Amino acid sequence: MEGSTETALVVDVTALAEHADTDLGHTAWQTMDQARVDAFADVTEDHNPIHVDADFAAATPFGGTIAHGYLTLSLVAPRLEELLRVENAGLSINYGLGKVRFPAPLPVGSRYRAAARLGTVEQAGPGFQIEVTVTIEVEDQPKPALVAECLFRHYP
Repeated sequence: MEGSTETALVVDVTALAEHADTDLGHTAWQTMDQARVDAFADVTEDHNPIHVDADFAAATPFGGTIAHGYLTLSLVAPRLEELLRVENAGLSINYGLGKVRFPAPLPVGSRYRAAARLGTVEQAGPGFQIEVTVTIEVEDQPKPALVAECLFRHYP
């Protein structure tokens, strides 16, 4: 991982509600490389040339290969672990997504980082459901590559 990350918010599962509407900060910058994009293309069987063919992609408005939108989305969980750690949860799951948008590409070779905000915290049976808005920012790019409203459930 490149650079340093801010300190994660470490919170006990039973105290999540005390941290609703909290800015979680930013992760360290990382670089998107072609090997990761190619591996994702292989696993998902999505070999769109905008992602894997440098010559083809160079002739598009993007000027080069870009990460798959769903690859960018898959970065949310590991990046969020850098910003929020829920302790004393016997089980934590991705519950789903609200609104997901890909306002701009994540070009191969560019640096990206995540920013997050813990929104609502609600009781969900014996546990808690949290909504976290995660943004994947691209260095020197005015629009983010991703904005996603993510739902997670944590159970003591």
